[in-house]
Amino acid sequence: MRLSSLPIAFLAVFALLAVPRAPLAGPPAPGSPGGPTPRTIVVGGDRDYPPYEFLDADGRPAGYNVDLTRAIAEVMGLRVEIRLGSWADMRAALRDGRIDALQGMSVSDERAREFGFTPPHTIVHHAIFARKGTPAVSSLEALRGHRVVLHRGGIVDDTLTRAGMGDLLIRTATPADALRLLASGQGEYAVVAALPGSYIRRQLGLTNLEPVATGVASHAYAYAVRAGDAELRTRLAEGLAILEQTGRHQQIYDRWLGVLEPARLTWTTFAKYGAVVFVPLVLGLLAALAWTRSLHREVGQRTASLAREVAERQKAVEELRLNQQQLVQADKMAALGVLVSGVAHEINNPNGFILLNMPTLKGIYLDALEVLDEHHRAHGELTLGGIEYSAVREEVPRMLDEMQGGARRIKRIVEDLKDFARREDVPAFAPLDVSAVVQAAVRLVEPSIRKATRRFEAAYAPDLPRVLGNGQRIEQVIVNLVLNACEALPGPERRVTVSTGADRARDTVWVRVTDEGVGIAPEHLPRLTDPFFTTKRESGGTGLGLSVSAGIVKEHGGTLSFDSRVRGGTTVTLTLPAAPRGGEA
Repeated sequence: MRLSSLPIAFLAVFALLAVPRAPLAGPPAPGSPGGPTPRTIVVGGDRDYPPYEFLDADGRPAGYNVDLTRAIAEVMGLRVEIRLGSWADMRAALRDGRIDALQGMSVSDERAREFGFTPPHTIVHHAIFARKGTPAVSSLEALRGHRVVLHRGGIVDDTLTRAGMGDLLIRTATPADALRLLASGQGEYAVVAALPGSYIRRQLGLTNLEPVATGVASHAYAYAVRAGDAELRTRLAEGLAILEQTGRHQQIYDRWLGVLEPARLTWTTFAKYGAVVFVPLVLGLLAALAWTRSLHREVGQRTASLAREVAERQKAVEELRLNQQQLVQADKMAALGVLVSGVAHEINNPNGFILLNMPTLKGIYLDALEVLDEHHRAHGELTLGGIEYSAVREEVPRMLDEMQGGARRIKRIVEDLKDFARREDVPAFAPLDVSAVVQAAVRLVEPSIRKATRRFEAAYAPDLPRVLGNGQRIEQVIVNLVLNACEALPGPERRVTVSTGADRARDTVWVRVTDEGVGIAPEHLPRLTDPFFTTKRESGGTGLGLSVSAGIVKEHGGTLSFDSRVRGGTTVTLTLPAAPRGGEA
């Protein structure tokens, strides 16, 4: 699990403010012009903890931690030497001063009294593995009284030993040794980090092992230095913060751990959006104050125009009130963006396990079919899980395919949600396939559509001319139009239709959203795109959806038109200019 960049950046900045900076350098080298020669920082790690850190086929350090350490060294100008060995030896080497830091250690209160930790760069989850046929357990406490194989000196070793379960623990040098030992018949259970455990089990072909409980313990994972070495801890924390801000940490994380991360709200992004919102507001307030003083000075000379000036002042106050309301709404949307990122991340983690394990389960089933078929022919009908084998043989492959398809659908929906939540100060315009953008928007609001109507229809025209624009913002407009159509329906038997097409004579592309809803009163049609105008105030409407949508459409050089009759439904047509032929992708 990735940690939000806000806590990491905050802790890194706190560390930089709290500890004086000093160069990690030794005395001048002989013959040098007098400048200090940077000393080599020795960073240790586990030689067999893939994909975090391990020795590759050529005996060289590799993995997520290794790439992260090298990236920090590069941005901070440090010379580092990476040494990988058994975890217990490396932990002792840090304690004894034979190395300067460990590039990955799970954080605990007990360890914090012995070592200094940087802000965490990820979170490690642990799982319980057992041989097939072994009764399942659901927690670390449920292991009491059982022989448990684990990684010597690891965080789970510390936890179970502290809980008084140390007498039955079988300790090994590496997680791979622990799983090998369990597979050979020794011990009843093994507790290792979930991702390395799954990685090692597949790499070594330990097919008689399976995870019986996941997420039994989760720990922040950070760089560790000797207690009191605040200088090195600060440099490492600063390097982590730089990698977070530049996006390089995310690239390293995605390469090795494969977790889909939402775009995260950083202090830089927060400051940028804050400047966009607050600076114009402050300037507006200052201008209003200056204007008010000017009115007081001139009131005696402008008696004849007093009524006009009072009206202008009232208009300025009203605009200020509207700006304040927009600021509140912007804050809510910023908070919603953070919430969406967190929820999307939490969904991606378990869904990743489903996508990872489903092909293996299907392969196991297909491999077992020959044996099951032979048994069926020899002994007649048998029952599996309370279902006759002849039915199981037909249904299980379909069920597995449906489960994998569902997991892929979850992944696609989360990606659409993350794209929709991502905000841009200055949007990048590129050639777009409008039909693809509309389909992504429809997927995003599909739960609302299913709840509102049983008669949703979509018609996407093929081979549309490309449109030059920002896909995220056009998608936002479509989402608003479809949600408005759903909210206008009096019952689920009424229809909502979404279609796309092109007017090649006018060189435009259009999107049409039609509903069989209650319609819009004629006197309201001219005001639909006014800020804060809404007919649904009592049900929570803000009047910002169509106003924001109209602004986005105008930004793209398009038009938004409405055709509606009371109790006769509404049709909204979005028209966008096609991109010049030379600009199509």
